[in-house]
Amino acid sequence: MRKSEIWKKAMDVWINEAKTISCLPEIIDIHNFIKCVEIIKNCKGKIVTAGLGTSAAAAKKIAHSLSCIERPSFFLSCGDAVHGGLGSVQSNDVAILISKGGDTREIINIIPTLKTKKVYIIGVAENEDSILAQNCNLLIKVKIKKEADSFNMLATSSTLAIVAVFDAICIILMSWMNYTKEQFAIIHPSGAVGERLLKELKELR
Repeated sequence: MRKSEIWKKAMDVWINEAKTISCLPEIIDIHNFIKCVEIIKNCKGKIVTAGLGTSAAAAKKIAHSLSCIERPSFFLSCGDAVHGGLGSVQSNDVAILISKGGDTREIINIIPTLKTKKVYIIGVAENEDSILAQNCNLLIKVKIKKEADSFNMLATSSTLAIVAVFDAICIILMSWMNYTKEQFAIIHPSGAVGERLLKELKELR
C-alpha cells in the first residue's frame, strides 16, 4: 500500500467517525436521553455497566468517566456476573447494558436477576425490537448509518457514538451537580491531570 493510500484510508475513517458523531442529535431520542441523565444523577446506589467485545470497552470507559465525577460506577464482567458477581448489584443500583444488536446472549442472561433485584436497567442498542430493548426500563437507541470499515462490520463509529453519548451525560452532570476542581483533585491526584489540578489549586490559595 502506497503512503498516499494509507493517508487516504485514515482520512476516510476519521471523516466517517466525525460524521457519525455530528449526526447524534438526529439519532438520539431527546426524551430518553434527558431521562437517562436524570436517572444517573438521582441514583442512590452504584452504576453498573456491562457489555461484550467492543461494547465492553465502551462500558469500561463509561464506568470510569462516571466514577471520575463522583457517580460510583464499576464494570461487571458478564461471565463473572452469572457465577456470583451479580451479588454486587443491589436494588438501588442502575445497570447500563450495552449490546449493539440487543440480543447478546451473555447480556440477556443477566437481565432476569437484575429484574428480580429491582435494578433499573438502561439498555443501549440499535434495535428497538431486540430482547434488551424490550426488557430494559429505558432504551438509548444508537443506530448509525455505517461503520468505518469497508465491510460495515467492525464496531468503530458505533462504539465512538455510544461513548460520545455518555461523555455528554458526564459533562451535563458535572454542571448540574456543580462539580468542582477541588472534588476532582481529591480523586485524581496522580498523573498529568492530577499534577495540573494540584498546581492550579495551589496557585489560587
